Amino acid sequence: MIDAEALIAELPRLRRYGRALLGDVARADDLVQDTIERALRKAAHWQGGNLRAWLLTLMHNVFVNQVRRNDALRGASEADAVELAMRDASSDGLGLRDLDRAMQTLSADHREILLLVGLENLRYEEIAGVLDVPIGTVMSRLSRARTQLKAQLDGSPARPALTRVK
Repeated sequence: MIDAEALIAELPRLRRYGRALLGDVARADDLVQDTIERALRKAAHWQGGNLRAWLLTLMHNVFVNQVRRNDALRGASEADAVELAMRDASSDGLGLRDLDRAMQTLSADHREILLLVGLENLRYEEIAGVLDVPIGTVMSRLSRARTQLKAQLDGSPARPALTRVK
């Protein structure tokens, strides 16, 4: 059985991750609500251990299902782009604004990996468990995501780190 206090204690982390992942407070709160609803429905399946990792796994699955269902996260809408462009630079630094813009241009897979590593401080093994992928896939996606993010921030096209083999 899931301890209600432990579940409530995880809400700020879930909200932070959801907001960073989606870039929209309302949609992030909906994602958290859907995640908590699923956690309560599937509480009998939880076998103890790391509640945070289990909740992030549920959130990932809910997120993927929503993307598949409405395909709304393939790219930012024009309204989102205008809102991002019009944000007041005094409320957050230019660097943070640029980082936010660059993060939103990444694919959902790459954004997820960067957020799980950078924001949630999960180890590669934990991320592999959350996303249900091999650890090599985590490392590969993280490398590609970092390359793309750096290219976005530098304003240069991303170049794959390939070497010529003869």
